[in-house]
Amino acid sequence: MAWLSVLLTVPSLAGAQPQRTTVISIGDGDTIRVQQDGRKITVRLACIDAPEMAQNPHGQRARDYLQLRVPIGSQVQLDVKTTDRYGRTVAEVITGTNINLAMVEDGQAFAYRQYLDQCNGREYLEAEDRASRRRLGVWQVPGGITKPWDFRRTRRSGQPSSRNSAGSPPGGRRYTCSEISSHARAQELLHQGHTYLDGNRDGEACESLRP
Repeated sequence: MAWLSVLLTVPSLAGAQPQRTTVISIGDGDTIRVQQDGRKITVRLACIDAPEMAQNPHGQRARDYLQLRVPIGSQVQLDVKTTDRYGRTVAEVITGTNINLAMVEDGQAFAYRQYLDQCNGREYLEAEDRASRRRLGVWQVPGGITKPWDFRRTRRSGQPSSRNSAGSPPGGRRYTCSEISSHARAQELLHQGHTYLDGNRDGEACESLRP
């Protein structure tokens, strides 16, 4: 799959001292965990919506792409927009490149129209149009895969998706945290598509099982 680089000019931070923020984990295609000044922060990438992990194989591909662009241990800057209802920091992630915009440009996420007023919405829509025309990532399927927001709504309603039949748990089995043997195993199940194990969508399943 072709991955294109998006070279963007980051706004000048003259007069401000950038905070050192270290990536410590990748939850999915639009969620990461960082450490900043000794605090662990869950970051929801602003203005984009990546495929859910249950949207196989696109969710895993988006996560892999994000981890390639911001490897664990790498330094990033956060252009914070707001805090969402789950308590996550909503931000554009900057590494010299706007990673959020790169996700859309390379077909690994959609422009999240409901929240585009937090960013330069025109840039995101134009990036999505280019990805669609080039048939990159999620656009390899004619018209694109089911949008993640539609996929989530379909799952809540209990109806199967018209383009993706992964609305039920992989293998047809639904787990509870109490029956999973370890925290590590819970993360494996999450990455296999058992997204219900991550109730607050912070990228970590069954936090009660932490060692």
